[in-house]
Amino acid sequence: MTRQQAERRGRKGETLAAVWLFLQGWRVLGRRVKTPRGEIDLIVRRWGTVAFIEVKWRKTAEQRDIAIDQYRLRRVAAAAEAAAQRYVRPGDDWRIDVMLLAPRHLPRHIVNAWQP
Repeated sequence: MTRQQAERRGRKGETLAAVWLFLQGWRVLGRRVKTPRGEIDLIVRRWGTVAFIEVKWRKTAEQRDIAIDQYRLRRVAAAAEAAAQRYVRPGDDWRIDVMLLAPRHLPRHIVNAWQP
């Protein structure tokens, strides 16, 4: 797979995750938010919670289920800490979530995936 194909697949996965989260009552605050510490795929808000979402799209459900690891979660957590002051209001809770996607399968939403 070329870099361009991977980029298109990643954007498709992020769009599907954003739609899924919207249908669950979340409002998308940002997509592909860049910080000095890395990029956050999606930032969403529902009531008093802000979730920084890492999205992984894979060809199969089996590949999807092993697509995230501690290294990637640490990277997203560092980026979320850098972006939190811009998106999290006083009194809000915030967390790191993961959305895992594969064709012909419902998204798998891992809530509060990072707990240092």
